[in-house]
Amino acid sequence: MKREYTDTRDPYQKIAADIRREILRGDLEPGAKLPAVVKLMEQYGNPSNVTVQKALQLLKDEGIVEGRPGKGVYVRQHGQQAIEPLAYMTPANAGEPYKWMTEASKRGQVGGAQLLDVAVVAPPAEVAAALELEDAEQVLLRKLLLTLNGEPTELTRSYYPLSLCEGTPMMENRRIKGGTPALLSSMGFPPRESADDVSAEIPTEEEAVALELPKGMPVLVSFRVVYSDDHRPIEATLMTKAAHRYRLRYRMRMDTSPEGLS
Repeated sequence: MKREYTDTRDPYQKIAADIRREILRGDLEPGAKLPAVVKLMEQYGNPSNVTVQKALQLLKDEGIVEGRPGKGVYVRQHGQQAIEPLAYMTPANAGEPYKWMTEASKRGQVGGAQLLDVAVVAPPAEVAAALELEDAEQVLLRKLLLTLNGEPTELTRSYYPLSLCEGTPMMENRRIKGGTPALLSSMGFPPRESADDVSAEIPTEEEAVALELPKGMPVLVSFRVVYSDDHRPIEATLMTKAAHRYRLRYRMRMDTSPEGLS
């Protein structure tokens, strides 16, 4: 028997969801003018003017449309940023900036990174398991807020075994030229592989404030474990991304030869 289900969201949220999807999938391109409020009321079954206005305000708060006085509401040159995780795995070369900056520059954007905290802490359970730590063993936490064109885009919390960090610049409350992957590589611990678990979640208060999230906006959470030689875990990072600004892109080469399919 088919289960009955009713969308219990408020009407303005449903309208905003439809328009948002059209924008993010490219059916409404940057610069396009949205239909007038009266037309949107007709399109969505004649809800109230207030309902449609609330839907448009939600989209404005998310930064994907903008109102132009006396002209209407237009799609902003924004959209979700396609990010390829693989592009950030190779450490920066000596003297080069952090990969976040160089990859942003390739896309014609300005990347920024603000160091929020450096501290020795007790690790979360999944971090302790991923780094194969002993009971009560502590880790180094380095917390960063990443930006694109000045907008907060990602909150990263990276954890490292103290055995790798003690006596190195990683323990200092300052940015590291090229990022910690470059430093670890120079110390003889180059990244060889990583494993990502990605989920959509409700943001914590810290995440909502740091990423300046509109009310009700979910986040993409990636938990990445980085391994060096001999499959030694050297880093576990929780990356929280603003869902309305991000999409993840994975490229995989498919072997369709008879041998590859056997």
